[in-house]
Amino acid sequence: QVQLVESGGGLVQTGDSLRISCAASGPAFSYYSMGWWRQTPGKEREIVAAVTRTGGGTYYADSVKGRFTISRDNLKNTLYLQMNSLQTADSAVYYCAATRLDLTISESDYTYWGQGTQVTVSS
Repeated sequence: QVQLVESGGGLVQTGDSLRISCAASGPAFSYYSMGWWRQTPGKEREIVAAVTRTGGGTYYADSVKGRFTISRDNLKNTLYLQMNSLQTADSAVYYCAATRLDLTISESDYTYWGQGTQVTVSS
């Protein structure tokens, strides 16, 4: 079982950068492919980015491609999302999640979820 805790969210301005993190408990972090998801009130949760177990493969939603970078450090049991050139449309609660399926973008494939961290981008 994996427990996930996000951190690093906050209030930033348009064009700023922010890095959020997800700390995983337990020795099994490297067994899981990981993803970052986000959700705004009244909308479905959407995939932002995903990374394979080793970090060698990644997926990005079109809306963040070229601006966000997902990475992981399996020695530190930590997942990261570096967000650059932030836009107001990026405001959301960001969740990290773990799955045994590499680079899946189906929400139901993710087994473990964090509690979320709020990112707010003001204009």
